[in-house]
Amino acid sequence: MLNLPIYLDYNSTTPVDPRVLEAMLPYFTQKFGNAASRSHAFGWEGEEAVDIAREQVARLLGAETKEIVFTSGATEGDNLALKGVFEAYASKGNHLITVVTEHKAVLDAAHHIERLGGEVTFLPVNPEGFIDLGQLEAAIRPTTVLIAVMYANNEIGVIQPIPAISAIARRHGIPFFTDATQAAGKVPVDVNADGIDLLTLSAHKMYGPKGIGAVYVRRRDPRVRLTAQMDGGGHERGMRSGTLNVPAIVGLGMACEICEREMIAEAARVARLRDRLETGLLAIDGARVNGSREFRLPHTTNLSFPGVDGEALLAGLGKDVALSSGSACTSASMEPSYVLKALGVEDQLAHSSLRLGLGRFTTDEEVDYAIWRIRETVAKLRERAIQ
Repeated sequence: MLNLPIYLDYNSTTPVDPRVLEAMLPYFTQKFGNAASRSHAFGWEGEEAVDIAREQVARLLGAETKEIVFTSGATEGDNLALKGVFEAYASKGNHLITVVTEHKAVLDAAHHIERLGGEVTFLPVNPEGFIDLGQLEAAIRPTTVLIAVMYANNEIGVIQPIPAISAIARRHGIPFFTDATQAAGKVPVDVNADGIDLLTLSAHKMYGPKGIGAVYVRRRDPRVRLTAQMDGGGHERGMRSGTLNVPAIVGLGMACEICEREMIAEAARVARLRDRLETGLLAIDGARVNGSREFRLPHTTNLSFPGVDGEALLAGLGKDVALSSGSACTSASMEPSYVLKALGVEDQLAHSSLRLGLGRFTTDEEVDYAIWRIRETVAKLRERAIQ
């Protein structure tokens, strides 16, 4: 049975997995202790739950437990990584390298650093969404203190050549940071095999609760230093003060454990559905996929439909299919997506784009219905434009 509306916006957020919710519930009521209260059993219970979750997150990333710092999400983590490194390494230099297609949390933090007197190089990408490794190496200066390149793009799903990027950073003795919010739990991410020194993730992108995330901070070979951006209490090895959100941390840990166990099989299933969706939508005259179709997330596709405005297409779909238009980088902006523009997609085509994100609970029936509704709506909009 097909239940409407259909959700195809998994890049934006995911529903909490029932198994995650089940693990969290006791920590709202029976096990409500403050994990920093070490003088009684309620606190010990909370501390033990946090320790277990830290292990679960670390295992997903191939990290050590002491290298995981809990935050309120990837936006806070991105700010902590960029601003924390900028301050901690101020005696070495003030130059950062990042990419024009990064998430706004990274781009806005980088612009903030510029206002503080820092220097930032924003690397371009090619039409498939990849940076040029030669340009990256050429951009390095004696004053460069951080290279920040996201693992997988949130709009087009393109996965950057992370091991090759980290090898360049390591060769020059520069910490390498990656925003892995869209990749963690969807594709294998190993901080040691990939050569990552700093990494951020968020629970609500991997079937966990909103309002919780983590930063991986390498402790050795090399040891990465961060200046805290939030003071008060010295929680999380002094990197992120504040009473720990034990229920949400438990949820993040369980979400990571499920992803570690089921990721490979789930990725294969979702990639099959993604390909089925693409095949159906590419039958629309002029339709095209934006970004690389070879090196990308298994659950993501971004398509343009010439002659159709993306916002009008969303409106035409009504309440039946929930997805995002590729024509706006924020809900208040009608500017074309800065990611698509960076790929060289012209404004008119960028305005006709949709981002479709599939996930754990997407079915074949939902994909087939979405194909039918999108094809029908595109045809109607094009017909109306001719009249």
